[in-house]
Amino acid sequence: MGQAGIDAADDERPSHRKRRPSLVAAACEHIRNSILSGAHRPGSQLPTEGVFVEILGVSRTVIREAVARLAAEGLVEARQGKGLFVSDTARYQAFQVTRDEVENLSDVIQLLELRLCVETEMAALAAERRSELDLMNMRQQLKILAESEVGLEDSVKADVEFHSVIARASKNTYYAKLIDFLGVRLVPPRSLYLRQGQAYVGDSYKAVISTEHEAILEAIIRSDRDRARKAAHAHMSGSLKRHRELHDFMSASSAFGARQTTNAT
Repeated sequence: MGQAGIDAADDERPSHRKRRPSLVAAACEHIRNSILSGAHRPGSQLPTEGVFVEILGVSRTVIREAVARLAAEGLVEARQGKGLFVSDTARYQAFQVTRDEVENLSDVIQLLELRLCVETEMAALAAERRSELDLMNMRQQLKILAESEVGLEDSVKADVEFHSVIARASKNTYYAKLIDFLGVRLVPPRSLYLRQGQAYVGDSYKAVISTEHEAILEAIIRSDRDRARKAAHAHMSGSLKRHRELHDFMSASSAFGARQTTNAT
C-alpha cells in the first residue's frame, strides 16, 4: 500500500483522530522552533514533507496540516515548483498562543506562571498611575464576583476583566495588550476545567479569590506600590496552587475511573 493509502487508513482509526490535534501541534512546534531558533533562516528552503515524516515519525497528513497552520501564521510559504520556504519576515512574527495549544490544564498552568511574573509589577504600576475611573471599574468587577447568583463562567470572565482593568490602570499599553491576549485564551479552558473539578473547588472558591482581589484593590486605592506588588504576587501564587491541586485531583480521578473500568471488565 502506498503512503497515501496508509494515510487514508490511519485517518479512519478513531484513536488516530483522537491524537491528531496533539500530533499536529507537536509538528508545528518542532518546525516553528527550528525557524525561530535560526536553524532555518528567513528565505531558506525547508526540508521536504518526506524528511519531516521521517524525523518526526508522523504521517504525511499530519505534516500537511502542520504546514498549513504555519502558512496561516505567515511563517512559511509554498513556492510553485520549488517547495516550501521560510517566510522572509518569519523572525518578525508576533508572539501568539493558539487555541489548539491551550488544550489541557497543564497549558493553563504554564500561562498562569507567565502571568505571575507579569502581574506583580503591573499591579505596582497601577497603584502609582491609576485614575478614579480605573478604581470604579475594578470595584464593578469585584461586585460581579461577589454576587452569589453569578455562574462559574461569568465569574471567570469578571476575574479576567478585573486584571485587564489593572493592566489598563498601569498606563502601559503593552501590559494591557498582553493581559487581554492571555485572558482571551484562558477564559474558555479555565471555565471548562473549574466546572469539571467543581466538587474539588467547592463553594469556597469565590470567597478565596474575592479576599485576594480585595487586597490588590485596597493597595491600589492607597497608591501603595509595594503592597500592591505583594498582594498581586500572593493572588497569582494562590491561583497557581489551586490550579495545580485541581490538576492533581482530576488526574487522580481519571486514574481511579480507569481502574474501575478495568475491574468491571
